[in-house]
Amino acid sequence: RFLPSNFRVEEDRVNPLPPFQAVLDKKRKIRRKIEAVGIPYTFVSANCFGAYFVNYLLRSYEKKNNITVYGNSDTKAVLNYEEDIAMYTIKVANDPRTCNRVVTYPPSKNIISQNELISLWEQKGGQNFRKEFVAEEEIVNLSDVFVRGDLVNFELRENDLEASSLYPDYNYTSIHKLLDIFLANPPTPASAAFE
Repeated sequence: RFLPSNFRVEEDRVNPLPPFQAVLDKKRKIRRKIEAVGIPYTFVSANCFGAYFVNYLLRSYEKKNNITVYGNSDTKAVLNYEEDIAMYTIKVANDPRTCNRVVTYPPSKNIISQNELISLWEQKGGQNFRKEFVAEEEIVNLSDVFVRGDLVNFELRENDLEASSLYPDYNYTSIHKLLDIFLANPPTPASAAFE
């Protein structure tokens, strides 16, 4: 079975801005060819790599009082811990129920806005941040996720599967737990192609 390594968004459900649109158009063409040829597949939509984006957004390795906020900070995104994405993907790859299906990873405890994420971080770390807002017009690559909310602005279709419902016994890492990991052991700086 073919599991393409496109673990970000459910490309058939989002309408990103032009820079990312070209990438998704290519991925959609590949999907249609896989379906047309009849190759068994499972398409995985894991959303954002949680540790990476939390590290990038909160910059826990820096000891400063300001924090950058993209857009109005109230748009929800899905941030999943990379280890959980790996575990779910292993389960999906070996599960006949997922053959020729789309599997999404939006567990309810990991759907969060930047404002909520910052507030949690402030509570856990005992610090208040001064927010520096970057307007939507000034950003492109983060806009789909943190301004427009493309990761949560669609409903699952009848044939879609949701990973935390499919594997209810797997104890995934919530955003709360992920922030605890960051408090105990702050990761090294994250770099991003969109900086």
